Amino acid sequence: MTSTADVAPVPDTVDRVRQEWSEACPHLDTSPIDVVGRVHRISSICNHRLDVSLERHGINRSEFTVLSALVRAGRPLRASEVVLTTMLSGASITKIADALVKRELVVRQKSERDGRVVLLAPTDAGRAIIDDQMPRRLADEQRLIAGLTDDERQTLAGLLRKVCAALGD
Repeated sequence: MTSTADVAPVPDTVDRVRQEWSEACPHLDTSPIDVVGRVHRISSICNHRLDVSLERHGINRSEFTVLSALVRAGRPLRASEVVLTTMLSGASITKIADALVKRELVVRQKSERDGRVVLLAPTDAGRAIIDDQMPRRLADEQRLIAGLTDDERQTLAGLLRKVCAALGD
């Protein structure tokens, strides 16, 4: 039986890009491209697929990100809480919330504890978009990693968690 470690890797776009950089700048260590370049490429491909999938709902990825944060929180959130969980700027959250409120996907509510605090909550229509999209997104991601064993998935997740930690996440 042949393991994945015994099979020579098939060169990919990232290998080509790294080779081009190595030739253009032979004095630079281009080895980070092997990892970070692939992370970027995977992210770009996944984001493009999500963008295409979201077109049917007339929302963009940032709007999906905000709606997702509100739905998974299970409670209304202040804009500052949405900023923390989405990594979008406060100004972006305000603009996105305005657009989602206008399209009746999100409502603004006054806090019961402090009437000066405005909370954001998904409407039934906003929740329906997430209910439609999350199974699609997870199925797409499942297909993406289908070639990995459970051990490989756990190892990769652990290694990526380490990289995130190094970034301060």
